[in-house]
Amino acid sequence: MTIEQANQQLEKKYNKLVGTAASNLCVHCGWCADACHVYQATLNPQNTPVAKAERVRRVYKKEHDWMSKVFPFWTGAKALDEAELKQWVEMAFRDCTLCERCVVNCPMGVETPQLVAAARATLTAEGMAPEILVQLADMAISREENADLYRDYFLEQVKEIEKELKEHLGDEGAAIPVDKEGARILYVPLSGAHTILPPAIVFNAAHESWTMSMFEAANYGVFLGDTAKAKRIAERLLNEAKRLNVKEIVLAECGHAYSTLRWEAPKWFGGALPFRVRSILEVLDEYVRYGRLKLDPAKNNLPVTYHDSCNLGRKGGLFEEPRRVLQAVAVDFREMTPNRAQSVCCGGGAGLVAIAEWSEARLKAGEPKANQIRKTGAKVVVTSCDNCRHQLTELNEKNELGIKITSLCEMVVQALVTTPAEKKVAAGR
Repeated sequence: MTIEQANQQLEKKYNKLVGTAASNLCVHCGWCADACHVYQATLNPQNTPVAKAERVRRVYKKEHDWMSKVFPFWTGAKALDEAELKQWVEMAFRDCTLCERCVVNCPMGVETPQLVAAARATLTAEGMAPEILVQLADMAISREENADLYRDYFLEQVKEIEKELKEHLGDEGAAIPVDKEGARILYVPLSGAHTILPPAIVFNAAHESWTMSMFEAANYGVFLGDTAKAKRIAERLLNEAKRLNVKEIVLAECGHAYSTLRWEAPKWFGGALPFRVRSILEVLDEYVRYGRLKLDPAKNNLPVTYHDSCNLGRKGGLFEEPRRVLQAVAVDFREMTPNRAQSVCCGGGAGLVAIAEWSEARLKAGEPKANQIRKTGAKVVVTSCDNCRHQLTELNEKNELGIKITSLCEMVVQALVTTPAEKKVAAGR
């Protein structure tokens, strides 16, 4: 791609994501600086949201602002070139997790993460995005294209996990159905048994009508700003749900998967989807509120706190659901401060946790979250996003927090009560 084509790509994304009016409202007040976990951790002025946004704005100004064309030295406008693009890589992929905390604290409502996302899309189109993110997106597409090759191996893995399920519940009738038509729920896991076994235990205990997807919920096309790939990855799940004629898709504890399929997919595919899309957080909350699970909170007797995933919480609005569940399954729940919409990003979002060469910077950016956790005195930290889970696990080790990182579903499983009589009934159903 030429620099001219890169400029065209930036303009396309810039106008579509934010629009010139919204992006130029910044008054450089600096309120966003204190909202940014990367700046809080590094105190580097270049890491403030306004500085990152200005890197993108100044290129746009060079092309479209008459004053910038005449007096670029005055407005700070700069033409896009290879050197500028190389400097964008760290700004867009390493130093911003698109957490949007700057947005909720901006008095003008400037969508700085959308500007950064436009830079990501431009870099991806230029072939300058982190290779691991490209590979992960391509692998997801390949899995659909070669579904028959993956199927037997996948089913073997499920059978092994199913053995653990039966043992845990003491129920030989417990199962992890795959490819079951007409089920109420299509559950979409992530890579790893920790996103399959706990939900399977809960679904069986609640006597749910469900089946499991053979695809994963993760969508790395979103992190790249590559809409074509993101749509393709999302479409696999929509096609599977339609083929199986389910009532709803329930996504594993994953922030970006939820925000993508719940909010972006309807826009990509022309309107409301023919089935409901929910996070498993919402399903767990429903089970608790309607008494579909017998729970003993004394089984979780250590002090517990909850980390709001940026995508599930600030972007997705799922604040109270996980808290209601935690209050039902634990005896000592403690809030971090601040929380909910003002929750501090863990520092590992937007695909950053997958990029090994930036781990030092990532963990540095996570220090504000580590300090938050330490102040609660909690011994268990619950997070409902796998990226957050990986980041918090490393922060725990680096900062010697002495905590356990777990998921909401695992907390529910720990609190489950199944009597021998119930096991016998379940086995005979």
